[in-house]
Amino acid sequence: MSYYGISSSGGRGGRRVEYGRSYVVRPKGRHLATIVWLHGLGDNGASWSQLLDSLPLPNIKWICPTAATRPVAAFGGFPCTAWFDVDDTSVDGRDDIEGLDASAAHIANLLSSEPSDVKLGIGGFSNGAAAALHSAACYAHGKFSSGIPYPITLSAVISLSGWLPCSRTLRGKIESSHMAARRALSLPILLCHGRADEVVSYRNGERSTEYLRSSGFSSVTFKSYNGLEHYTIPEEMDDVCKWLSSRLGVDRSR
Repeated sequence: MSYYGISSSGGRGGRRVEYGRSYVVRPKGRHLATIVWLHGLGDNGASWSQLLDSLPLPNIKWICPTAATRPVAAFGGFPCTAWFDVDDTSVDGRDDIEGLDASAAHIANLLSSEPSDVKLGIGGFSNGAAAALHSAACYAHGKFSSGIPYPITLSAVISLSGWLPCSRTLRGKIESSHMAARRALSLPILLCHGRADEVVSYRNGERSTEYLRSSGFSSVTFKSYNGLEHYTIPEEMDDVCKWLSSRLGVDRSR
């Protein structure tokens, strides 16, 4: 299968992978926004769909896909669900560009059939957060790393406990055209990170924010949490709700 001309092989070495089941949380009120939410390594869409269903955001439809199962270098090649192969969860790690592009195309494909008057967003945790930030870069640049045009318009991107892939080449891509610079300037991005995170270090969250801002993404918010390790807490999710309500103009209930 292909998504906008990008093969779903999606990984180093061209090994074919298939994405898993998507779980959908329907809006409880008027449908104003749709957000694809991406889980972390070894997880699936079901666990996050349960949490997102509990949030007081009745105007948002959530799509929680499940990543393909693929060998992951960080686990010695052991296969697990992952949006792309990773051997170092940092901005300095080797980038699996094929896998990143394939997942970004899969995500865009999930959003492409949403109503034209609905705002679109992408969020994620850890490996999923990195894939979300890669999608933000593709949107701003106007194309995937492969050169194929990026097909949708994003209104919000969220990264929880993640990092920015392909950070070293981002600035050049954004400065390559006035349109890319304008898209980067207007795209709201929220990064949240725990100061006690030992899986994706807090410094990588900070550096990701610095790379985004220096590349022209001026609407970037960074929030930190004392004592938080590599998971989420109600305080963080409440900040996500407030930020989404403000940026997307959606209601908060309860």
